[in-house]
Amino acid sequence: MKDLLSWDQTLFKDSELFELDHVPEHFLHRDAQMQSLMFSIRPAFSGARPLNCLCSGPPGTGKTTAVTKIIEEIENHTSKVVPVLVNCQVDSTRYAVFSRVFRKLMGYAPPTSGVSFKKIFGEVAKHIAEEEKVLVVVLDDMNYLFYENEVNDVLYSLLRAHEIHPGARVGVIAVLSETGVPHILDRKVESVFLPDEISFPSYTLEETRDILSNRVKLGFYPDVVDSDVLDRIAGYTHSLGDLRVGIDLLKRAGLNAERHARKKISVEDVESAYEKSRLVHLSYVIRSLKKDEKVLLGLVADMQEATSGDLYEKFHSMTNLGYTRFYEMLNKLGAVSLLDADFTGKGSRGRSRIVTLRYGADEVRKRL
Repeated sequence: MKDLLSWDQTLFKDSELFELDHVPEHFLHRDAQMQSLMFSIRPAFSGARPLNCLCSGPPGTGKTTAVTKIIEEIENHTSKVVPVLVNCQVDSTRYAVFSRVFRKLMGYAPPTSGVSFKKIFGEVAKHIAEEEKVLVVVLDDMNYLFYENEVNDVLYSLLRAHEIHPGARVGVIAVLSETGVPHILDRKVESVFLPDEISFPSYTLEETRDILSNRVKLGFYPDVVDSDVLDRIAGYTHSLGDLRVGIDLLKRAGLNAERHARKKISVEDVESAYEKSRLVHLSYVIRSLKKDEKVLLGLVADMQEATSGDLYEKFHSMTNLGYTRFYEMLNKLGAVSLLDADFTGKGSRGRSRIVTLRYGADEVRKRL
């Protein structure tokens, strides 16, 4: 009986550490990126315009955590620099972005109707110029501004604010998830944006294990997770390249162990939790796909297994898009771990490919 949990015991010392939006106090293996961000922001502390930044890397590599910690750092240091975090998945138009900025500066939201963008923009520029504040706008998940064709208008408006109100100083930190497709800005925007590029590569297996080990130490009571269990979770997490999978897996495996009144998490607890946890990655990536990419993914789900040639014929008849675009999308869906596309050695120059889903067709359809 002593090996079983009693009904009022728990394995979790601090369950908050296993929530996906938790910002860790110890942010491991991202020192270089944090230093680059701080260097870019530094001019703002003496009243100058900061350098613009572009943080890019695959999903689940610490970009949002990094900018959240930078915002904390700024707010603890001075009230003369005003950082505004904009979630572009929620605020995906120029009007919505500037409404979010207006709310942070003024302490109240602008009217929801009857007010032009020009008016809100003018108020924002005037306020920071007159109050001698430096505005730092963090565009998290900027991919969504590309999908809505709003990105050039948003950046251009932010970066030319000083032309409307001399003395208005604005810097932009853009956070972009690399999904295998290049994102191109207008030339006129490129010429004023000129960001310092800060790369967030996928964590190595060792780094992944180290980060998850730290969560285990702080979030569970001692001896709940053995090293073989941690190795299994780190391996699964690394294969999908998304740290969120591992954090969710620790939580679900812990709950599985509690359900069976065990004082330790077993490999079986991990295995039965993995099917649900790997869907964290699936849900996140599908949300970030464009319409035509979703059409292609849906076709693969319906066909189960197809040659790239058959798939292209169906895709072309539905979208009228050419082979080059199809080929780019196929590579992208492979790069974000949704598909496998293996060369068969057949077809012209052996380039024919068999395309299969890495997830259950039903799970994919449900999320589409």
